Amino acid sequence: MTKSVESGDRYDVIIIGGGPGGLTAGLYCGRSRMKTLLLEGSSTVSQITVTDIIENYPGIPDIGGFELIDRMKGQAVSFGVEIKSEQVLSVTPARGGGPPRWAVTGESETWEAWSVIVATGAVWRNLGVPGEKTFTGRGVSYCATCDGPFFRNRAVAVVGGGDAAVQEALFLTRFAREVTLIHRRDRLRAAEILQERALASEKIRFAWNSVVEEIIGEEAVSSLRLRDVNDPDRKTVIPVDGVFIFIGLVPNTDFVREVVKCDGNGYIIVDEAMKTSAEGLFACGDCVRKAFRQVVTACGDGATAAHGSELYVDRLKGRAYD
Repeated sequence: MTKSVESGDRYDVIIIGGGPGGLTAGLYCGRSRMKTLLLEGSSTVSQITVTDIIENYPGIPDIGGFELIDRMKGQAVSFGVEIKSEQVLSVTPARGGGPPRWAVTGESETWEAWSVIVATGAVWRNLGVPGEKTFTGRGVSYCATCDGPFFRNRAVAVVGGGDAAVQEALFLTRFAREVTLIHRRDRLRAAEILQERALASEKIRFAWNSVVEEIIGEEAVSSLRLRDVNDPDRKTVIPVDGVFIFIGLVPNTDFVREVVKCDGNGYIIVDEAMKTSAEGLFACGDCVRKAFRQVVTACGDGATAAHGSELYVDRLKGRAYD
C-alpha cells in the first residue's frame, strides 16, 4: 500500500531513472535550484553500469560504466538532488484544484511534482527461442561484464552485430578460448573501429547470415542450433558453453504508455525540447524515439529536458521571464 502525498512533498520535478540522461537532468535541475527528486528502480538501472569500458565519452577516455555513473550521481547530489530507490508503477495527473501537476506512484509511496522527466532507458531484447528462458543464468547471459569471467578457457557465442555485440565479444576474448559472433547479415553494423578490432582478433570467428534457432543443453548450455537465413533448410549445431545476447533494446515505458504518445516499438515520442504529448511531462535518453543511442546523446537529452522542465515550472508558478 502506497503512502499518500503530503503538501510538503511536492517537488518542482521528479526524474524517473538513474542513467546518464536522468542524472544529467538532475544535475541541471539541481543547479537551477529546482526541488528535485530522482527515483531509480530495479528495472531502470543504467545499462552502462555493466559496460566494461567507455572510450567515446568526450574528455574522459577509458572509464568504466559503473564509475562514470557513480561520478554523475555524486555530482547531482552535490547540487541538492534527492535520490531514492523506488520502482515507479504509474505517472498520472494529480487530483485536486490549482495548477496541473503529476502524481508519481511507487511501490511504497506517492509523490507530486509540477513536472516529470522520464529517463527509464531500455533493456536487452530476448531472442525468444527454445532454451533461452530455461538456461538464463546457466549459460544464457545479457551481460558479458557480469558473466564473462565464468567462461575462462571455454567456447562462447555472441548474438548480434551492432556496437554492443561487437564490444562485448571483444571483452569476452579476455576469458574465453573462442568467441563465435553470430549475425543475421553478411557484415557487421558496429562502428568501423570495433569491426576492425573484431576482424583482427585471433579468438573471434563469425557465423554470417545465421540466426539462433534453439539453445541446447541439459543442466547448462552445451550447444546452439543455427539456421542459415538464405537457406532455411541448412542448419548447423555449434558446441558452446555460453551465449551472450545483444540484439537490440526494448524501452522501459509500459508505465507511461497510456499517458504519452509512443511509437510502435514503445519509444516515447518527443520534440526537439524533449517535450512529450502530455503537458509538463518530458523524456530523455534511451526510452525516447531517436536515431542514435549513446551515453553522450542521453546526456544531451537530459540537459535539454531539464531546461524545458525549468521553463515550464517557472511559467506554471508565474515566474516566466519576459
